Amino acid sequence: MKRVIETDEAPAAVGAYSQATTNGSLLYTAGQIPLTPDGELLDDEDIATQTTQSLDNVMAILAEAGADATDVLKTTVFLADIDDFDEMNETYATYFDEEPPARSAVEVGNLPKGVGVEIEAVAVVDEE
Repeated sequence: MKRVIETDEAPAAVGAYSQATTNGSLLYTAGQIPLTPDGELLDDEDIATQTTQSLDNVMAILAEAGADATDVLKTTVFLADIDDFDEMNETYATYFDEEPPARSAVEVGNLPKGVGVEIEAVAVVDEE
């Protein structure tokens, strides 16, 4: 059975989507952009700062579901400019320092609100 995950510690969903959903075994987050929980968009900040906020949002959603970074199986990182990969990766690595998840990182034509990065995750949860 599907359950919706919502937390005030990450930006509220602003469209027809949820911050995350789970079936009790796997959790899928929506893509998280560098938007603070109180609505401040960090689109003019460097990629390291944008990556930090995006991953802070992912971590807050994971925490709401009773999970953390060690439970993440896979992430997808969408970059507006693949030349920002190294800077993103350096920041990203601080969140997943041991046994990092599988990851895809791709350059895309455009991201919501003109940001430089969007990150989504799939994690294991245990709701038994």
